[in-house]
Formats: sequence, C-alpha cells, structure tokens
Amino acid sequence: MVQIRPFKAIRPHDALVKEVVSLPYDVLSSTEAREIGNQNAKSFLHIDKSEIDLAKEQQPYEKVVYQKAADNLKKFIEKQWLIKDLTEHFYVYQLIMNNRVQTGLVVCTSVEDYLNGKIKKHEFTRAEKELDRINHIDTADANTSPIFLTYRDNQSINDIIQNWITNNHPLYDFIGFHEVTHRVWAIKKKKTIEELTNLFSQQVDSLYIADGHHRAESAVKVALKRREQFPDATPEIEFNFFLSVLFPEKQLAIMDYNRVVNVPIVSDYFKKLSEAFEIQKKGTIPFQPKEPKTMGMYLNKEWYELKAKTTVQSKDPVKGLDVSILQDQILTPIFGIEDIRTDDRIDFIGGIRGMQELARKVDSEKFSVAFSMYPTSMEDLLNVADSREVMPPKSTWFEPKLLSGLFVHDLES
Repeated sequence: MVQIRPFKAIRPHDALVKEVVSLPYDVLSSTEAREIGNQNAKSFLHIDKSEIDLAKEQQPYEKVVYQKAADNLKKFIEKQWLIKDLTEHFYVYQLIMNNRVQTGLVVCTSVEDYLNGKIKKHEFTRAEKELDRINHIDTADANTSPIFLTYRDNQSINDIIQNWITNNHPLYDFIGFHEVTHRVWAIKKKKTIEELTNLFSQQVDSLYIADGHHRAESAVKVALKRREQFPDATPEIEFNFFLSVLFPEKQLAIMDYNRVVNVPIVSDYFKKLSEAFEIQKKGTIPFQPKEPKTMGMYLNKEWYELKAKTTVQSKDPVKGLDVSILQDQILTPIFGIEDIRTDDRIDFIGGIRGMQELARKVDSEKFSVAFSMYPTSMEDLLNVADSREVMPPKSTWFEPKLLSGLFVHDLES
C-alpha cells in the first residue's frame, strides 16, 4: 500500500493565478518561453525555464540558470505573487477539456515508495533530461512541477473527493491554455485528510507514473543526496516526499502519439509492408485508426490503412503494443531505425495537433512518410508497469496538461 501526506503548498495569490501559471516546462521551447516571459513578469516560466531571463546565447543547463530559478522563486514569494499556506492541506485539482472531467488529489508522495517499487514506471529516462531536473530541484530546494500519477479506481476515495468539491468553494476557478477549465480546492479538515490518507495506505496497492518520469527520478535522486547531507534527518522530513497529483485511471484518456520519418522509400517498400500488414488505400482523407493493431500511413499525398496480421501480433504487454508493432515491423527492419530516442530521422507528433499536422510535415518534404497511431490504453500502461517492463519511448500523450505554478513543494532543507 502507498503513503501520501498533506503539505504546505506554495501557490499563486488568488488574484494573480492566471498571470502566474504556465504550461509545463517541457512542452515549450526556450524561444517560446522567452516570448511569454517578456510579456509577463509574473509567469512561472521565469522559475521553470529561467534561462529566459539570461542572455539568448546562454546554455540552458549551466549552474547560473539553476541559480536564477532559485532567485526567481524567492522573488515571487517576496513579492507575494506566490504565497505559502501556513498549515498542511491536501488539494483537489480538477481539469475539464472538451466536456471531459478529471479530478485529482494533490499530495506529497513518498520517496521510499518509489524506491520500493510501489510507484511504478513505464518508461526509461534520459540522463541529460534527468540531470537538468536534478540541478533545478536541488538548487531551488523545491519541487516546482508535479508528477502526474494514476491509480486503479477506488470508489471510497472518489466519493470523499466528490463530496468535498460539492460542499466547498474552490480556491481557483479559471479557463487556461487551450480553453481548459482549471479548478482547485483546499482540503483543510483534518478528519478528511486522515480518511484519505488511510484509504491510500490500506486499499491502494500501487501508484503509476502517467507523465513525469524525469521529474520523479530527479526528485528521488535529490532526496538521496539530501540524506547524505543530513544523515541525522528523520524519515518524515520534507525532502523525503515529492509533489504529485493522483488521478483515478478511469478518468484519464491517452491520446495518439504519432510518428513522422525522414527516410528514402525503397522501390519494394509495399512488398515489404505486405509481409506484416494488410494494406488498403484510403485516398486523401486523413485516416485515424479506430481500433488496435491498425495504423494509418501517409505517403505521396495518399493515406493508407495498415492492419497488422495475426502473425505479428503478440500477447506480451510490450510487444503487443501498436507502437511496438510499428517499431518491430517497419522502423527497424525496413528503415533501420533502432533507437527512436536518439535517431534524428524520426519525430513525434502529439495527437492534439491533428492528422493534418502529419500531412503537413510530409508535404513540406522534410519527412517522407507519417504514421497515425491508435492510442495506447490506460490498461496497457498499467499492465506494462505491473510487469516491470517499459514501453517504447513516446507511447503515451496525455491531455490536458497539468499547469505549472499552481503548486510548489518546499523541501525545507
């Protein structure tokens, strides 16, 4: 079972929340963030992507950048753009996008649970991205962005959270980026906090990382560093916990994560494809798969349906994924793309950008072929994590994104 606990959030002043919050640091380039930051001195990007306050030629992974983030966090608190709650709370964070509602519990989760495998992963991390967040968290002495976690549905937990938001006024209620509604409530009642804490400790076997593998791994490594620095610290000290938002898995939806590839198309390409797929031409109308084991392909201004033959399907939780079939039957054997994390001939397009973006990329002649994917399911994600396996990179795309700047967790080192 898993441990959660309340914390004293550093969060935006009520009147400034729309000015402070930002999209996550990893969905914006430094150039995009700099444009936003130049127009808004209160944007949380001054903390999460603090290179925007330094010279344009400044490399984003140097010590001066992380110190700037720490200085800006201190400045935001001094100016009371961010305030720290005086007592420990849980918080409820609700997002509404296209009439779909997901309601999460904002807590601190346990480093020990991560180390013991109770918080489960489904992706590998990249060393350079991990080191970036380690340095950021370490220097700021804070978790500035939450880890997006999920858990198997528990009706008792759902009922308590729903009862709270029905009977209490939100701290924040606003429409943010991409017309997503964001609402936040503070759970201040000790009895309710204890009930939720006990339910997770008694009835929830595991938590699963949906998004934020690098932030989670980095938070844990900073905690291990702090343990060496402060060997006499108690297990309950703040740096042994990290900021998370927990959503029941049935409320979440994974969007397709599509691929575009820049490779020569060999003359016998369709013959090679036919060994693993049934191929059907679909014309110029974008083809978005409606069932698993099926993918779309855009080539020479035409869309095709590729249906995986039973001979290449698998019941293995990883090999059976659509993204694995694409990798094992097309990307590696036909195009010679072995590692999609490092091969610059492939790029990834989140489903929120639409099928037209795939066609646009290929029609620009920067890429030769595109593949539209059927979304990985939540059950697939949980099964892979339960098997202690990992998915291929870029297997999942979650929308809506959790905003940065709504909650900061002070490590109090």
